[in-house]
Amino acid sequence: MRRSTSVMVAAWCLMTASAVMAGSYQVRNLGSLGGTSSAGISINPFGLVSGYSNLPGDQSMHATLWFNGAAFDLGTLGGPNSGITWPVKNDYGVLVGIAETAQLDPLGENWSCSAFFPTATGHICRGFVWRWGHMHALPTLGGNNGFAAGANNLGQIVGWAENTVHDPTCDPASKQVLQFKPVIWGPGDDDIQALPLIGNDTSGAATAVNDRGQIVGISGLCDQAVGRYSAIHAVLWQNHHATDLGNLGGAAWNTPMAINEFGVVVGFANVPGGRTPGSFHAHAFVWTAASGMRDLGTLPGDNISEALGVNDLGLIVGESCGANGCRAVLWRQDGSIVDLNTQIAPGYTDPLVFANDINDAGVITGQSLNASTNVSSTFLAVPDGF
Repeated sequence: MRRSTSVMVAAWCLMTASAVMAGSYQVRNLGSLGGTSSAGISINPFGLVSGYSNLPGDQSMHATLWFNGAAFDLGTLGGPNSGITWPVKNDYGVLVGIAETAQLDPLGENWSCSAFFPTATGHICRGFVWRWGHMHALPTLGGNNGFAAGANNLGQIVGWAENTVHDPTCDPASKQVLQFKPVIWGPGDDDIQALPLIGNDTSGAATAVNDRGQIVGISGLCDQAVGRYSAIHAVLWQNHHATDLGNLGGAAWNTPMAINEFGVVVGFANVPGGRTPGSFHAHAFVWTAASGMRDLGTLPGDNISEALGVNDLGLIVGESCGANGCRAVLWRQDGSIVDLNTQIAPGYTDPLVFANDINDAGVITGQSLNASTNVSSTFLAVPDGF
């Protein structure tokens, strides 16, 4: 179990249990790799931030590590793009994500990576693990593509990978062809095992894992390999058994994003009222074994929200979106929602668009946007007194 790093951390957590005050965070933007868009996706207990940054020209992006505010390029597997796209939650600097290879996909698939990269390139995309300066490609289930999302401190990595089955439930419009399964890699990087799905589902994905070996993710149809009907069911796997976490009344996009060491799961799920059953009309949720899935709602006036990260103290971060765009938010332990833009100390002016991860010290990372320059930056928000 992760532990708070100082007495100051514990004091700050007691403060947030009751309220978050205006000016509670000192916020600054971190460096980039030269493009106009970057984002912090994951932060570990020691403040190590990882995510992605566009290169100059904004035609490609690379997985990025920020140390002391400086951006370090983690490279690719030989192709144009890479990125860290989920909160990784490893304490020791092990990072996982997605990277394109030099090889073009022989089936012409878009694959899941296409939703994250700035341009569609047609290259094969694989999950990777990065340790001590080296990026290693993770194996698939025999198919071309894979995706690594989360890692714990026990050498386990989770994600999803294609097999060789041409699945008729795939959506031809999205160019997805092969079936894909939720997988766990480990203890060796080349060890891969598929996880079971719910009922007659054909495809799925694992998105996060904690140190107790609890894994969360989705189960559904092959569809477009990017949410929607691939996420009919939100799932918790424990001891290789799949449990359906329920939903908020919608038939699609039921997606866990993170799980803490106490088994608290957060994510987003469609609510009733979308244009069509498969349209994105999601609210953030929190799930516990005692209470099941609960709608966390949105900021007043918004209609969509997503919970993206959670720490071991039960503080949840994400975004709330409406007609005027998205705002980074924090959900307190009592479930109330706070616009993080109202909590920034004087001197920082860029709006915070989304918050993607929070560590046990309460330090938050995500993305800000400078409206005058249209530059999106990785931000680091540090609670006052830390």
